[in-house]
Amino acid sequence: MSATSAAFPPPERIVIATRESRLALWQAEHVKARLEALYPGCRVELLGMTTRGDQILDRPLAKVGGKGLFVKELETALLDGQADIAVHSMKDVPMQLAEPFALPCISAREVPLDAFVSSRYASLADMPPGAVVGTSSLRRESQLHAMYPMLSVTSLRGNLDTRLRKLDEGQYDAIILAAAGLKRLGLADRIRSELPSEVSLPAAGQGALGIECLANRPEVAAWLAPLNDADTSACVRAERAVARALAGSCEVPLGAYAEIRAGKLWLRGFVAMPDGSRIVRAEHEGRPEDAEALGLALAEDLRAQGAEEILSQLG
Repeated sequence: MSATSAAFPPPERIVIATRESRLALWQAEHVKARLEALYPGCRVELLGMTTRGDQILDRPLAKVGGKGLFVKELETALLDGQADIAVHSMKDVPMQLAEPFALPCISAREVPLDAFVSSRYASLADMPPGAVVGTSSLRRESQLHAMYPMLSVTSLRGNLDTRLRKLDEGQYDAIILAAAGLKRLGLADRIRSELPSEVSLPAAGQGALGIECLANRPEVAAWLAPLNDADTSACVRAERAVARALAGSCEVPLGAYAEIRAGKLWLRGFVAMPDGSRIVRAEHEGRPEDAEALGLALAEDLRAQGAEEILSQLG
């Protein structure tokens, strides 16, 4: 047991609130297994829930309230005492957490890149003019329009299995998904190629899992401490600082991606018009312990290059 968790007795029971999609359940089971390994005497249970984000499938997320729709019901379960923790994909967690909640743990990251998935084409460059690419993300859409203006980019909603089914039915020539989700579900063979970050800069927190609890439960934070990954946590905090400074909880075409290289945190970000007609980019490097300050500095750089003007047009 870690020194952090030694201040509290080991848990006897932990209830995990989770969405009921196959990927969300995999993520919750993954955390469950790690907690059971850490605390062999603990009973870890899952509380499956359907969120509004899972129910509203006929409109783009940006038009119905953003990714916060995936976490509200889980947070209610924490407040009601039905659950002790909630497991999230970090890219689905609103940039501004409500006051009663905390994110004490961000676990080691899976591959953070976007994946090109198609049964017809090997890569975006192989697609002919007018070919249809599906994505749920304004971030991906803007970058696709900028680099491949001849392609038709259309909205794609639903959980991961639904999106793959729509592709297989021929509704799209290709779709773009997070590589992490495909790998976690044993579907890596569906990936024709991983898009380099120079082609599709990832979303803040992409590929990382966050564990949320109530801020007034220090014992829960202590139990989770051994699951936290310091490098991933620093990168994700830097990325989220960029997004929070520029967009708050709004859905805008914005990417932020940090890597630890030779002990330094290298952070890149962009803001764009959805049609890719204008993109501003910036990058910063510094100490991992200054993650949030680096994120704020990068946001200021983007503002200086015109990000505010882009965001005001989107508002």
